[in-house]
Amino acid sequence: MPKTSKLKEEIKQEILGIFFIALAIFIFFCLGQESVAANSFSVGAVGGLFCFILKVLCGQGKFLIPLLFLLIGILKLRKRLEFEILRLSSIIALLISILAFFHLNLPQAQQTIAFGRDGLGGGVLGGMAVTFSLFLFGKAGSYIFWSVLVIASFVGIAKKSLAELIKQFFTRIRVFCQNTKTGINDFLFIEEPESSQVVKKQVKKSAVPEFAEEDKEVPLTDLFTSPALIKPEEKQVIKPVQVSEDFQFPDLKLLKRAPKVKSSRLNKDITNSARVLESTLANFDVQAKVVNVSRGPGITRYEIQPAPGIKVSRIVSLADDIALSLATSQVRIEAPIPGKAAVGIEVPNKEITIVTLREVLETGLFQNSPSELTVALGKDITGNPIVADLAKMPHLLIAGATGSGKSVCMNALIISILYKGHPEAVKMLLIDPKVVEFSAYNGIPHLISPVITDPKKAAAALRWMVSEMENRYELFAEKKVKDIQSYNQSITVEETKLPYIIVFIDELADLMMVAAAEVEDAICRLAQMARAAGIHLVVATQRPSVDVITGVIKANIPSRIAFAVSSQTDSRTILDLGGAERLLGRGDMLFYPTGLPKPIRVQGVYVSDAEINSLVEFFTNQATETDYIEPWTEVEQNIEESTGDEDPLLGEAIKLFLEYGQASISLLQRRLKIGYTRAARIIDYLEDKGMVGGYEGSKPRAILITWDEYYEYFGTPKKEE
Repeated sequence: MPKTSKLKEEIKQEILGIFFIALAIFIFFCLGQESVAANSFSVGAVGGLFCFILKVLCGQGKFLIPLLFLLIGILKLRKRLEFEILRLSSIIALLISILAFFHLNLPQAQQTIAFGRDGLGGGVLGGMAVTFSLFLFGKAGSYIFWSVLVIASFVGIAKKSLAELIKQFFTRIRVFCQNTKTGINDFLFIEEPESSQVVKKQVKKSAVPEFAEEDKEVPLTDLFTSPALIKPEEKQVIKPVQVSEDFQFPDLKLLKRAPKVKSSRLNKDITNSARVLESTLANFDVQAKVVNVSRGPGITRYEIQPAPGIKVSRIVSLADDIALSLATSQVRIEAPIPGKAAVGIEVPNKEITIVTLREVLETGLFQNSPSELTVALGKDITGNPIVADLAKMPHLLIAGATGSGKSVCMNALIISILYKGHPEAVKMLLIDPKVVEFSAYNGIPHLISPVITDPKKAAAALRWMVSEMENRYELFAEKKVKDIQSYNQSITVEETKLPYIIVFIDELADLMMVAAAEVEDAICRLAQMARAAGIHLVVATQRPSVDVITGVIKANIPSRIAFAVSSQTDSRTILDLGGAERLLGRGDMLFYPTGLPKPIRVQGVYVSDAEINSLVEFFTNQATETDYIEPWTEVEQNIEESTGDEDPLLGEAIKLFLEYGQASISLLQRRLKIGYTRAARIIDYLEDKGMVGGYEGSKPRAILITWDEYYEYFGTPKKEE
């Protein structure tokens, strides 16, 4: 019953609105006739009567009445008209004030009611008002009186303070001037600028009711205090390495500009979608309005403001219904938008704008960043560039399904560092079990060694990286400093500065299959301790499962990027929350750096193979000779040598066997925390020396040595019983 009454009231308001609009058009037509005689009107006697009455009452202000009727009709149709006593009296006072000004402009001899009856000035109403004001205040006082009444009338109609009205007036003037420059081509086919800047679109107020004023276009990254994201006002304390005279940084011309695309009638599409969105929510008894729209490279976000009493969870549960109404594959709902009292509904664009790496590298946010580990990620929902600092992350985990954009993102990170870091200041270790992703970078001076494609060598390289980290901490202890920045500032001219080292692992799953324990231990140790030593990890995997991205790895790598995945379970494995299962692919990502309460959606930059090859060619052409080393080969040799007589764990292994009464490789791995290879070599050595028995299938090996022989062999005095 309440719904029926509400529907009848809406129909009644629409009928009244149509009536007032028709009446206004009729009166406009009548007033446009040359004659005011009732019998000469082509619209009949009624039209003549209207004109005669309006001319007598309002004089030259007779056109104000049909304008008022037209405004009332439009507001009735839009259901925004609320006639209250204050507002109605303010409208009447404003009308009389305007008529009084019409009459005050007449010569002094004609400022009477008699001349008003002839249709001059403000008519009878204006004449009566002026006669009253002249008697009380005189001519100068009348102008002041009616001016004050006009201002008071506007305040009463708007039901806002004078200060708010003035502020709103100048704001609208400023917005109008800004929109005039670009608004002419809103409904035409236009070419986007070369930098592919995506502009925030504002929905027209005539199409969707009660749109908020245009928000100031602020990057989403400015809403939080994020140590990982680059902000213009931040300053690094890193003391950069002096660039040698013969080394040149690459030119941005080596990278391609964004292709020019055609965008057709975007404003109209956004307006229609906003109207459909409100209608869909209303069909499910969710009263909400679209208050703002932001169009990014890949998606358009509609900011929804629900009515009081509407639960946000109700809007979230309607994601599939909204996608059906908008005829799109899927939508993602962000409830609420961080820093705003609104719910964000992210709808895929019909045409995805490609964000090139050059676009972001050309921005002042990247160029002015003093950090040599600054990387370009892409653009957010509002089209603002997203730039981050690896030194502040301090490690990054990238995961997503095959073909979602992980490898392109890794290439973008590497190229960003090549544009920022000097080879003496930044070194990279590239581990590529897939063989084909990083092979193009062989030859650049930033690499410690050629790209590693063998998983066994990769495990050895990670072990060497752990030893390098420990060596650096010993140097820090000698200098009594805590991190690499302080160390590089405290050394003398003769000493060499330590470079940053970035370890890129393109496919963690392949490494975990070959040597899971060693790889996980090395990654965890580096993630826990390597930040201050200037060593940072960037790990990518296409298998976001718990056996690859273990809890220990997740706990030590706080910054993460999730590309499109197939299920919410995978999304929770990466980000500890859902959302990545609704991404579009093709570089669409959720960037969750340390310090942010929620991930931000970013359209990742695109870099082609041709751009990578041209950049590598630039470095190889200016490098006379690339001095690559493989320091982990020495580590492997030391391990092999240590499995002989001088292995420090040999005595511990025999003692362990005697205590447990059995000998096995797994026992050595568990108790001594070593890898399978080293444990097997120790067992083989002990078997050759006749200390343990041979392999007997599932049975443990026999122990062929006694405690007395153990003490005699290793020269350890026997403990007294």
